[in-house]
Order: sequence, then C-alpha cells, then structure tokens
Amino acid sequence: MQEFYTVAMLLSIITFTMSTVMSPGPNNIMLLSSGLTFGYKKTIPHMFGIILGFPLMVLIIGLGMGALFEKFPFVLTVLKVVGILYLFWMAYKIARNSSSYEVDENNQSKSFTFVQSALFQWVNPKAWIMAITAISVFVSSNENSMIQVLIIAFIYFLSLCISSNTWAFGGILLKKFIKNSKSVQKINVIMAILLVASVLPMLFE
Repeated sequence: MQEFYTVAMLLSIITFTMSTVMSPGPNNIMLLSSGLTFGYKKTIPHMFGIILGFPLMVLIIGLGMGALFEKFPFVLTVLKVVGILYLFWMAYKIARNSSSYEVDENNQSKSFTFVQSALFQWVNPKAWIMAITAISVFVSSNENSMIQVLIIAFIYFLSLCISSNTWAFGGILLKKFIKNSKSVQKINVIMAILLVASVLPMLFE
C-alpha cells in the first residue's frame, strides 16, 4: 500500500472516513430508528445495503462519474434536491411509525431492504458530499489513481461495518430504556426531526 499512500496519509484517510461515517446523518439516524423499531435481525439488510452500496458509489464516482459532475454541475444539484425531498418523505414515514414496543418478527412492517438501502446512497446528499470530498482530497492525478480509489472504498467498507452496527445496536440499546410503544413513537418523531436537521445544512452547500 505504501507505494500508493504513506502511512501518515492512510491514517489521515482512516480518520476522515471514521469521522464522516460515525457522525449523525441520514444513514445513521435511519439505522438507529430501524434498530429501535424492528430489532437487529430486520435491520441487517439495511446495514448491508449501506456497507456495500456506499463503497460502490465511491468507486463509480472515483473512476469517472466525478468528471461528469465537473462538466455538468446541474446534475449534482438535481440529485441533491431529489435526495433532500426524499429524506423529508423518509422523515415523515419515521415519524408516523407506530410499530409495537415488543419486536415482532412476524410484523409486516419492514426496515429498508438491501436494494433500497444501496440505492438510497444515490439520493443521500451526505453520501455525495462524503464521496466527492474523499475522492477530491485523497486521489491524486497519476497512474495510481485507480488503486487509490480502491483503497479509499475499502477503508470506507471497513469503517461502515463498524458504524452501521454501532448505530443499529444503539437503537436496540435505546429500546431497553423505553417502557411502551407510545414512547417508541415519540422517539421516532425526535429521530425524524433529527433527520430533517441533518439535511438542512446541505441546502446551503
């Protein structure tokens, strides 16, 4: 690896990826809500969609799509607007979620599927900002750029394995302190508000 990145640069990338994936944002708030409402088992597909979907997004952007946005910046603007509107809709759905207090494995309400979660990365404004920033800061314009993108995507994969489980288990832990289903719904309303709050700064990016 050192022929592509120094140890200091790798540590810098790891610090950047961990700080971005662990901080509150649409993915993490939705995982917290899913862990609280559906339990760990039903949240696993949601987690894997993020863990695999976002690094794939980094690869695609790093291997060419970034140039498209430089040439047609309005495309990124359109994606951001669509993503923010979709997040508002998700916040509404989270706020209205009235799943029972006890986790019912036969409950028909569901967390995100793997495909939904992976596709969600493409309308997640924070994901776009993270991916484009990582590529623009840590990938140099030389013959090793493809390897550099692969390294960044792999580090994101490892970081997301940690962060996704942390936030999902956070929801499960939170449920241990909740006494009834009304409290679950109230907390989901709070998480919906936090989801909207996490999007607002992106309106001014």
